[in-house]
Parts: sequence; structure tokens; C-alpha cells
Amino acid sequence: MAQVSWEKVIQKTMPAVVSIVISKSLENVEKEIPRELLPLFPFLNPKKQLEQMTDAHGMIKVGSGSGFIVSSKGIVLTNKHVVADAKSDYTVITNDNKKYKATILARDPIEDVAILKITGRRLPIVDLGDSDAIVLGQPVLAIGTALGLFRNTVSSGIISGLSRAIAAAAAPNAPMQELRGLIQTDAAVNPGNSGGPLINGKGQVIGINTAIVFGAQNLSFAIPISAAKRDLDDLNKFGRIKRPLLGLRYVMVDENLQAKMKLPVDYGALVLGHSTKEPAIIPGSPAAKAGLKEKDIVLECNGEKVTKEKTIQDFLEEKGVGDYILLKVRRGSREFEKKALLAERK
Repeated sequence: MAQVSWEKVIQKTMPAVVSIVISKSLENVEKEIPRELLPLFPFLNPKKQLEQMTDAHGMIKVGSGSGFIVSSKGIVLTNKHVVADAKSDYTVITNDNKKYKATILARDPIEDVAILKITGRRLPIVDLGDSDAIVLGQPVLAIGTALGLFRNTVSSGIISGLSRAIAAAAAPNAPMQELRGLIQTDAAVNPGNSGGPLINGKGQVIGINTAIVFGAQNLSFAIPISAAKRDLDDLNKFGRIKRPLLGLRYVMVDENLQAKMKLPVDYGALVLGHSTKEPAIIPGSPAAKAGLKEKDIVLECNGEKVTKEKTIQDFLEEKGVGDYILLKVRRGSREFEKKALLAERK
């Protein structure tokens, strides 16, 4: 096997890696300052300080991320959490220091993936690889704007884990979201690297850097590029990302939950709501139409056991809008099957 020239890999991919600047108007930033905090800082003049941070267009930089260009027509991939705020403006800065206003074309409702559009000519692009073919120990590079300050930062590592699942939040006060099927790497990734590419020895993107574990060392995660490829295909075919919806909330059953709740089985998905605003069964959803109820246990999907290693969401990843999914359900002492026609997640 020929030795990889990482210098050539960097030279090939770096021109397509971009920084994403997140900005807000002075008015919106002022509205977001908690009023109860102002008396704690009588020596500060928040309004004056914000005015000093405001550019000629009345905008204030409030964050940053990374991304990469995948089409010469100006299609950019990044993380959904980088461009999650509808009240913010997003500017893409390319490797040659040109600035472009970014339009958000789509946000994936499940994966931490977003697709942006910029207007430019002869934009450099990066090739997309096959994330299904990666193996443990495979060397990789991560590129991005580390800490929002150091553009074109390159770090190296290996694939140190596959199909990982973590709960992550985009911000301290944001709700937790479970991310599944992630690539684990020991390449150094820092805040600001989010949305940047994880690259193999051929100079192909195999993942989108998405999360780090604070307090840990050499522990980073990336969304497999296969998820972004599917989103790009949907956008080209339908003009939007189409993801299937079953419409139930659940917790995974294991031996601990079985003992705690005196359940009849130690596997499956227990249908359970979080609150009146987050009911177990979404009204009008495929799960509701199939007759599922709170406290049902979904034992199997399409004849395969539902486990912590393969949840209902994992089965949905293999299906599309308009497909049927066969559910084996336990209700009390009775077991039965229900077929649900998957709808489109809005």
C-alpha cells in the first residue's frame, strides 16, 4: 500500500474549506441580554460596549463555525447547529479570504447537517468519500476554524470508534439531542471546528465534525458523510430534505429499566411521553393511525429486535417517506403486530 502524502491531501482539500461567521443586529443582541443580569454589572455600559463591537452594517459577530464546498455552484455543507438561529445572518469566508452571504437551503430534522448556498464563480470543491467503508485505525485529518480564531487549522488522528451514539446540545441552554451512528476520532477538534470536514488519505470527506466531549482528551465525533449525501440527493430531487416520521416518543428498555418499572421484557422501546406538550403519540401521526398507545412496548421492527444498539430511529434511517414499517408491539400481556405508513417529518 502506497504511503499517503498528507501534504498533497491538505493542498487538495484546503481550498474548499470555509469559515462561517454568525452575526446578529445590534437590536437583536440587546434584546437577548437578560435584564436581571444588568444590576450585577453597574460598572459596565452594555449598550456602549455593543456599539463598539458593531460593524459598518450594524451587525455584531456572535459566533463561528466551519464548512466545506461540495459543488462549484456554491453548495456548502456544515452542521445544523452552526446555522440554527433564524435571527442570525451567516457569512461564508473562503480560503482566499472572499466573503459571501450565505442562504440556508435546508436543515436536516434528524442529523446535525445543514446545506447552504453562496454565489461565486469557479469555486473549489472537495470530493465526498464513502463513510460506509471506513475502518478502525484508519488515519484521518480534521480541518476547520479552531476556537473561531485560527482558520485552516489541521489536526490528524485515526478512526477510534464506529457507530457511536451520544447526547449533545448546541448551547448550554439548548435541549439535548441524541446523535447516532457517529464516527469517533482522536483528531483534535475544538469549538469553531464544527461543520468542518473529516478527511481520509485520498483527500475525500468521510464525515462532518460535529461534537466534542468537554473535559475529555482526544475524543471527537463526526456525522458520516453518507447522511449528507442523502440530504443532497433529497434537495436535488424534491427541493427539500425528506425524512420519515413514525410519531412516537420512547425510552429504550434494558435490564435496569425492566427492574425499575417491572416490565415484562428487557429489550424494546417503551412508548412514553415527556409532558403534555410532548405526548407519547403525536396526534395524527402514523403511530397514532396505527393505534399505538402510551406504555406500549415496541419489541420488533420488520422482524428484527429493537435494542439499545438498534433503536426505532435506526430502523427509520433505512426507510423513506411512504414506506411501511411493521411493528411488533406488547401491550400488557398481549402481543400483536401493527403496520404503519411513514409520513414526512416537518
